[in-house]
Amino acid sequence: MITGEKLLEIKHKTIEILEKAGIVIRKDEIDSLEITDLGLGKPEIIGIQIIVYVNNSRYCAKEIILLPGQTCPEHKHGPLSNENPGKMETFRCRWGKVYLMVPGKPADKMQATVPEFRKEYFTVFNQIVLEPGDQYTIPPDTLHWFQAGKDGAVVSEFSSPSFDEKDVFTDPLIKRKG
Repeated sequence: MITGEKLLEIKHKTIEILEKAGIVIRKDEIDSLEITDLGLGKPEIIGIQIIVYVNNSRYCAKEIILLPGQTCPEHKHGPLSNENPGKMETFRCRWGKVYLMVPGKPADKMQATVPEFRKEYFTVFNQIVLEPGDQYTIPPDTLHWFQAGKDGAVVSEFSSPSFDEKDVFTDPLIKRKG
């Protein structure tokens, strides 16, 4: 659980990153900013900040803001029904650098650093480096994790409808919602 003081600190750092990136966010969007440590208690290491612009029955658009070196842990968006294979998402790097890990041949020289205290729950190491303007689409039901570079990062996510509470994390201690 993130304390009020830590929450405020992360919120200020998030706003600073958005300002550096030149991304204008309204006050109501900042007020709705989701800051989560995913239940692990180390938000600067494993955590994520999200602003949801829209999430309806047809599509979803979000801004993901990562602090320097912050990691969103390994997870996938599995099938929701026989007709719905799960969330497909496209990440577009807006600012900073993002190391996205997906299944495939492991990187010869990995730039991301696996968080030591939960390293056994990171299993995919095919590294895709995203810099401003680069994008990558992750198919449904595909394990992935990502980490910001040394300055932090802003990633726009465009996807099919998002049901965060149904995300499947490799780490059994992670709590995405609730």
